[in-house]
Amino acid sequence: MIKAILIFNNHGKPRLIRFYEYFAEDVQQQIIRETFRLVSKRDNNVCNFLEGGSLIGGSDYKLIYRHYATLYFVFCVDSSESELGILDLIQVHFILQEVVMGGMVLETNMNEIVGQVELQNRMEKSEGGFSAAPTRAVSAVKNMILPEMPRNINIGDINIKVPSLSPF
Repeated sequence: MIKAILIFNNHGKPRLIRFYEYFAEDVQQQIIRETFRLVSKRDNNVCNFLEGGSLIGGSDYKLIYRHYATLYFVFCVDSSESELGILDLIQVHFILQEVVMGGMVLETNMNEIVGQVELQNRMEKSEGGFSAAPTRAVSAVKNMILPEMPRNINIGDINIKVPSLSPF
């Protein structure tokens, strides 16, 4: 049985929350924070299943999640649910985002939708996931070779004198 569906961004801000068992509002907020802490600290190349947090049922429950771009899709389920079945359900929800955005139908051609999902999956695998993008950007900037460091920057009437900086 599914106990909760939690979708939150990379900063832990909830985007969609559905609890199928009653929890007080403060306990729900604690569950969201604990679940985010558990899944966000995991590497992208590890298993997408883990034991439920102490607030959601401990070892009797599992957290099954996927991380797409800036969103975490997390299902809190009991042992009667199939992990792979839930991952398929998460994939369907991700595909739905390819079809509808902001209340408007974007695409109805199934081949185009599947092609975009496959492209997204290939990009994530080839680039080490979107979470690696900031590291790659910093690395690219550090490896840039500038012929000379600018000393003065003039933008219209504004003149900025750049101090001498040592290289990285």
